[in-house]
Amino acid sequence: MEKQNKSEQGEGKAQGLPQEADILTSEARSCGKTRVRGFGSLRRLCFAAILAAMSLVLGKFLQIPHPFQEFIRISFENLPVLLAGISMGPIVGALVGTVADLLGCVLYGYSINPIVTLGAASVGLVSGLLARYVVKKSLLAKVAVSVSLAHLVGSVLIKSAGLAAWYLAKYEFGYLEFLGWRFLNYVIVGVAECLVLYLLLRNRAFAKQIKEMCKI
Repeated sequence: MEKQNKSEQGEGKAQGLPQEADILTSEARSCGKTRVRGFGSLRRLCFAAILAAMSLVLGKFLQIPHPFQEFIRISFENLPVLLAGISMGPIVGALVGTVADLLGCVLYGYSINPIVTLGAASVGLVSGLLARYVVKKSLLAKVAVSVSLAHLVGSVLIKSAGLAAWYLAKYEFGYLEFLGWRFLNYVIVGVAECLVLYLLLRNRAFAKQIKEMCKI
């Protein structure tokens, strides 16, 4: 019986019939290449979902506590959003920022502030636009410009406009003072994020894995 089974397997290979391992491999490949509208592939969708979850954890569970954390958040919640924008483009970056903000509001019971959500989306959108269409050659320049302008537009200008209505009266701040504190916060956080992103993307092994995850 064993000889018969071996001979049948040999005949199957000789005739080019698909073996079980080949079928599993082809299924895995086709799964990774499944087209998903807006993301390009199922692999990119899964990677984007992981980055959104990371942003949620970093922003809600690993932020540094301080007296004004309601409107000044010292955390790396934007790091995954920036990575999504730089590595997968403006649309995916914006979606990652939007999903992370909305999930954070739902899980924590916050009221959804559309302007703050727009700011979160803008962080991914602006970083993706700059990295893909403006700064293409130098990795350091790409990361620095993308992170700086993404925070200036999304975190400082747009998010501050959404938060000001809630917290200016509570903390007795003027609007310019409010902007100044948030600008200072994101200068410090942005420098740290630039350094982390540059070191990660400069690493060949990490960059290779990101490239694999971002394939369309």
